[in-house]
Amino acid sequence: MESPSPVRILTVCTGNICRSPVAERLLQAGLDQVLPGGFEVRSAGTRAMVGDPVQPLSADIIRTFGGTADGFAARQLTGKILRKVDLVLTMTSAHRGEVLQLDASLLKRTFTIREFARMLDILEEREGHAGEGEAAEHGQAGLLNGEKISANTKLWRKLPARAASVRHLALAPEAADNDVVDPYRRSPEYYHQMEDELAPSIISILRFARLNIPS
Repeated sequence: MESPSPVRILTVCTGNICRSPVAERLLQAGLDQVLPGGFEVRSAGTRAMVGDPVQPLSADIIRTFGGTADGFAARQLTGKILRKVDLVLTMTSAHRGEVLQLDASLLKRTFTIREFARMLDILEEREGHAGEGEAAEHGQAGLLNGEKISANTKLWRKLPARAASVRHLALAPEAADNDVVDPYRRSPEYYHQMEDELAPSIISILRFARLNIPS
């Protein structure tokens, strides 16, 4: 039997050495705890420092929150990378535009990470947990892990449309509130700001995944 496909998430920034690796590695670490094998999180940069490791201060943030920066190498965003992605989470609105220049078909699956997290928070408030409904739809109780992964992937492939349906309720007070600051070649304070802007979004995404896991 063919292995079930995981939910494929791509995080995107500019150099792929500061912001998107933090999002990638922390989302992957957290989602692995929610459903092992259920998610594959990768990252890329619109003007990547190809082959470079994660910047040291970003690597410190990753380790602080329980992830690992080991084995990371920056890579350039391409149409080929985007081809099989279920969800794209960008660090700024400008990055979202660059993704769509490469593949306009991703219009309804590409969000800034902060906007997407706000949408998930609103979905939770309005709809509650979807996991039970998904399991009921499969007519099963106590799904096997492979069945959980398949049901979870189905849920997440529907999620962008659900999230977009509440976009009008998730508008940021300021356009800049959709973006994560770029700390590259700047003082440690900018890395702290990046952490402060990213962490709540990552927590919201992980909470949504945990509360909506098929069972």
